[in-house]
Amino acid sequence: MRKVFHFDAPREHYRCDAAVVWCFDNRFRLGFSKFLKRLGIDKPDSIQIAGGAKCLASPERPADREFVIDQIRKSIRLHATGLVILMTHSDCGGYGGLSAFGNDASAEAEHHVRELSVAARCVREQVSGVAVQAYFVDFQGVWEIDLLGTDAEAGTALALPSAS
Repeated sequence: MRKVFHFDAPREHYRCDAAVVWCFDNRFRLGFSKFLKRLGIDKPDSIQIAGGAKCLASPERPADREFVIDQIRKSIRLHATGLVILMTHSDCGGYGGLSAFGNDASAEAEHHVRELSVAARCVREQVSGVAVQAYFVDFQGVWEIDLLGTDAEAGTALALPSAS
């Protein structure tokens, strides 16, 4: 083995600020990372998977949902996580891109509000005692989903982010 890069990292065990379930689409990484810092999330446990919170709301396979729920539980057990942040984004390939919504940004945003509401309900049902926040990211910014203002059971959004 040959050392190819040196850095110093603290050896102390740390407490995580949030488990963050988000997509691995790099177009949104910088903006969303800056947003997390603004929220005070300096030590996230990053759970990156195609589609982000889609795997909780409408997974391709049930095992996808179980995998992510298990990662959230491990974050709680290993790093005392008390907050889960869920993210989806515009033009996500996991959802078929913006074209899957007829290139209608408002229809896409409405769909993501419903998906994030279902994903939040899934986390709350599967993982007790954790706070959940949800965000939709588009090419102009980050939109907070009002999880109290949605009827997740019916999948109907009562408040939508601006899609402009």
